[in-house]
Amino acid sequence: MENTPFTVADYLLTRLKQLDVTEVFQIPGDYVKHFTQALENFPGVNAIGNINELDAGYAADAYGRTRGLAAISLQYGVSTYSALNAIAGAYVERSPIVVISATPGADARQMTKMYDVLFHHSTGNFQADEEIFRHVTVAAETLSTSAGAPEKIDNLLIAALTHQRPVYIACYKEVWGEPCPQPSGTPLQAIVPQSDPLALENAVNTAWAQITAATKPVIFAGVEVLRHGLSDLLQQLIDASGFLYTTTTLGKTVLDEKGDKFIGTYADAASIQSVTDVVTAADCFLTLGTIITDDYLWFIENKYADMVLATTEQIRAGYFIYEQVTMKDFMEALLVRFKTTKGYPLSVTAPPQPKFPEPWISNSDPVYDAQPNVITYNRFFQHSMQFLDQQNMLNKIIMTFGVSSSLYVATNAYGLYKNTFLSSAAWQVIGYETGAAAGAQLGSGKRAWTIAGDGGFMMICQSLSTLSRNKLNAVIFVMSNKVYAIEQVYVDMDAFKPGPEHTFDTFDILPEWDYLALAQAFGADGYRVTTLDELNEALHMLKDTTDRPSLVEVVIPQKDLPGQMRRLGLE
Repeated sequence: MENTPFTVADYLLTRLKQLDVTEVFQIPGDYVKHFTQALENFPGVNAIGNINELDAGYAADAYGRTRGLAAISLQYGVSTYSALNAIAGAYVERSPIVVISATPGADARQMTKMYDVLFHHSTGNFQADEEIFRHVTVAAETLSTSAGAPEKIDNLLIAALTHQRPVYIACYKEVWGEPCPQPSGTPLQAIVPQSDPLALENAVNTAWAQITAATKPVIFAGVEVLRHGLSDLLQQLIDASGFLYTTTTLGKTVLDEKGDKFIGTYADAASIQSVTDVVTAADCFLTLGTIITDDYLWFIENKYADMVLATTEQIRAGYFIYEQVTMKDFMEALLVRFKTTKGYPLSVTAPPQPKFPEPWISNSDPVYDAQPNVITYNRFFQHSMQFLDQQNMLNKIIMTFGVSSSLYVATNAYGLYKNTFLSSAAWQVIGYETGAAAGAQLGSGKRAWTIAGDGGFMMICQSLSTLSRNKLNAVIFVMSNKVYAIEQVYVDMDAFKPGPEHTFDTFDILPEWDYLALAQAFGADGYRVTTLDELNEALHMLKDTTDRPSLVEVVIPQKDLPGQMRRLGLE
């Protein structure tokens, strides 16, 4: 029997396997058939068939955040364009994904030249996919031949690892199936950039002067620390400096939320009062790996000059910017200063964490104080977080959130473990959370614990089928109030006032779905809870589910306005 040749597709799959990518999220297509056929028969890498491109894209994003690299295989044009939103979010929020595709081949291109044929899925510009994806990746390449394919594939993978962002690779249709040399047995590694020694010294000196002049310094940590494997270094800085620390919403769980230095997550007006008080009083922010979005306009307007900022793109102390200085080198140099300078670590401790049932009870909409069994956003988190803590489940789950009222309420949580809070907090996608569940669970090995708005769930509900197909015991809680509540907050918050004269805008009103029937159709367990008693009963039933997803409709009042969102809406 003739040996099957080792192909370009096999080369990429081998490299991915070496980097612990054991699942590839996939949408089939005829152009990319040589890759998908190779994937189907490749040992050690499983094809995860997704329902649509956003389902695959969000799953790959969450997998990249938890595993360190992800891959998604897409059809040319109609498929890649549909996934563009998810890949853009991964680009913004620093999730490394290898986007794999194929274009019409050499024969199709010749026919187009000769006969002006428009091939299916094409705009007429065969390079359009690559041109578009160059805007949301750190490297993009279309291979017209197998010659030089190994080096080009390696360079793309190294770019994804180095920048912790997506890359795009396509081949002419036939090239994925062409013979190719096998790679070495050594896994690829990220490039470690080196700082200019003088620039590093100047940056550290300027930052150190600002840090040592402060009386109430705080470390403000962000997601890049986690993505680039610098969490241990961050912990050493906290220990050596004695500084209190907080995180952005996107950077939540950059470390285990333990110890007496974590003040809580800073989410602007959605923060609890003790966090806001520390941030307001601070006179220096050692801001590390933090992506500053428009959720933090107050912070920028009031604390910009107090920032010592280190990211993968910039080092800044006050108003002075330093080039050719890496975040890692900068952090290591500051660590040496703290360890060798008298007076450090500081002996300050964070304010006491809110004592249960806080912070939930005081942030719950007071309109429902007289109805103690009604579920509100804050009461949902009050009871579900208590359940997870009491059942010792916090270290066994990974939470996923799109942009929703639930996301901002959830930022008040304490006690979570490192890299167990995934959110679309910067790109702000409605619906990310349900699509992300499969990738989060497959990538981390932990159970996905997803809280979705009903509007977000409706956008990507087919992802429940992907979870069922792969026998994943993820839980999807749908906060069912039949409106885009977060959108209404920013359009006209008066709609939440009691009385029929206060109504939601028509564009924020959702259709009514039968979630129990939907769960059955997709092969999931279904629950509907309308009271706290029913919620607590369902939580105990969910604990023992092992091989199928669960969909829980959490019925909340349409006009429930959590305190976190009320404060954000008033800004």
